[in-house]
Amino acid sequence: MTRQVKIVTDSTVYLPPEVIARYDIRVVPIKVAFGTEVYSEGVDITNEEFYQRLAKLNTIPTTSQPPVSDFVRVYTELARQGHPILSIHISSWLSGTINSVMTARKSLPQAQIEIVNAQSLTMGMLVTPAAEAAEKGRTLAQVKASTEKLNACINVVGALDSLDYARKGGRIGGAKALVGTLLKIKPILTFEGGEAKVLAKVRTMTRAIEYILKFVEKRTEGSTSIYGSIRHAHALEAARALEKGLRARFNWAELDFLELGPVFGTHLGPGTIGLGFYGDKDWQPDQ
Repeated sequence: MTRQVKIVTDSTVYLPPEVIARYDIRVVPIKVAFGTEVYSEGVDITNEEFYQRLAKLNTIPTTSQPPVSDFVRVYTELARQGHPILSIHISSWLSGTINSVMTARKSLPQAQIEIVNAQSLTMGMLVTPAAEAAEKGRTLAQVKASTEKLNACINVVGALDSLDYARKGGRIGGAKALVGTLLKIKPILTFEGGEAKVLAKVRTMTRAIEYILKFVEKRTEGSTSIYGSIRHAHALEAARALEKGLRARFNWAELDFLELGPVFGTHLGPGTIGLGFYGDKDWQPDQ
């Protein structure tokens, strides 16, 4: 008898604890450092503690991928129990975590391990359906195929309060980013091919939200229902305003609401709001 596929991911999945427990999803934490103080995201530092500390700093913290040994330990445990493994992780544009994952897989040639490089901020939108498919008895190949298809369908759009964090972290470089920060411009970004692309620059979050609503309208044309996930980095008021506009204008089959933790808070900065979404014309559950 083939054992159930198990899902492994990293701490940027930002799913509620009850969902993690419900599907026995294994979460490997990414490290966040304030100088010499190193924390494991989701383990020994909360989102609130992180954002409070961030507000008091003149420099931004740093992040580092989990050591290979962390993944080897999780993979070894699951493989010994006979489970095939699907490992879904933060985009390689934002983190080197996928490198640790690939190295760990090479060290366990007898284990059945497949890897998905998430192309968006809303990795939970991949992990939960994958876990549901695994629970239904789908094979590793089937779960990976459906996850990869969904990965290609998810649209991502977001507004940063500032480009300063992305610039300092090396994710968006050059003089344009610095000028945008100085002018208090709020850039609107999308993610294509796992990398960020600036769509527009506005001066207020209200205009950013209106742009996002129009972006969703354009990308979901032809769909009768939409699946989405709102994310924010210590920007509850703006995120709720976005949610209000989204619910008023579109028919949502699902629309969840979660806060981004220390890793994305470091790379994108507090004040960021974002949305991952797809329409039923592109992908439907149980496909």
